[in-house]
Amino acid sequence: MTGPQDPAVGSDRLRAGHADREQAIEALKNAFVHGRLTKDELDARTGQALAARTYGDLAALTADILPAPAVPPAAAPPAARLASPPAPARRWPLARAAAKSCGCLAFAFGLVLFAANVLDPNGLGNPYAPWSTLCAVAALISIVTAVGFFTDGVATSLEQRHSRKQLPPRPGPGAV
Repeated sequence: MTGPQDPAVGSDRLRAGHADREQAIEALKNAFVHGRLTKDELDARTGQALAARTYGDLAALTADILPAPAVPPAAAPPAARLASPPAPARRWPLARAAAKSCGCLAFAFGLVLFAANVLDPNGLGNPYAPWSTLCAVAALISIVTAVGFFTDGVATSLEQRHSRKQLPPRPGPGAV
């Protein structure tokens, strides 16, 4: 009977996903920027990363360019051996944009309610109540900011979708 097994052992045989390939490609690009790879090596390894099927394939592409991990390789999770996780701003751009936009719109709505009910119960825009006018202007700026956040999120999402469409097709089952 064998003893307890480490779940990370054999993780090199686990299938890699699209995000894992992208992390490996980012690590290769960083190595190129820092002079650890030539342009030809970058091109060759990027093609291999796109065709890689397992974490072991990806780890082999980045093994000689990444600094040694503080954790032994067998104990580190497969994705940690490739590169740092993707920046949070690059994930779910529409959800982040919607959250920021909703925050701005809620702030604008609160400002208008505060100005209309507390500062100037006679109506917004009263020239003798400058605080309510100031709140209305701040609310308008907040609405414009919300539209800007949402537009930026849509643009980022479309850019990511466009970049995913430009990936070469995966090799078929008979390809080497």
